[in-house]
Amino acid sequence: MAAVDTAYFERLYAGREDPWGISTHWYEARKRALLLACLPSARLGRVFEPGCASGVLTQALAERADHVFATDLSEQAVQAARRRLADAGARNVTVARAVLPDEWPVAAGQVFDLVVLSELGYYFDAPSWARMAALAVASLAPGGAIVACHWLHDFAERRLDTHAVHGAIARQAGIFPLADHAEQDFLLQAWSREPLSVARREGLA
Repeated sequence: MAAVDTAYFERLYAGREDPWGISTHWYEARKRALLLACLPSARLGRVFEPGCASGVLTQALAERADHVFATDLSEQAVQAARRRLADAGARNVTVARAVLPDEWPVAAGQVFDLVVLSELGYYFDAPSWARMAALAVASLAPGGAIVACHWLHDFAERRLDTHAVHGAIARQAGIFPLADHAEQDFLLQAWSREPLSVARREGLA
């Protein structure tokens, strides 16, 4: 069994650059703002965003990062993201096709200050996602963080429960809880290699 059903995503993007309406729904804009607000720093260094889709969140991350490396397993999604980011003038982003976990960039010795795992974990089988979680932590720079955000409702293509997706990350050694936000529709959590809260980092607590 493949880690993720690649053919499903190619069918999904056939003739549609934004099949989920990420760029048009208020739900998506609000969720994106909450995710960005959960990040531990106003300014970020190197960011990795696997499963970037059409690049809407990628564009927002690029406004706060020195460099964003974004990937998707769908070549059509990669091309859509490149067009969006080019139109936005985002020159600090690299978008590439990658099939994960086998092509996770830590194999090339890259480390990141932030790894964003948004709306992709439930498409993986359990062993592959466990490997993804381990790779995400292994690729963090000192003080680096992981943010995860996933839909809670059931759907036909789901292979993992959202709590199982986030639990696989939370069980990794060497990271500490940073943020925990749950709604009826989604779960948003963040972890950091730095045990101190944001307020304690700034000497406020």
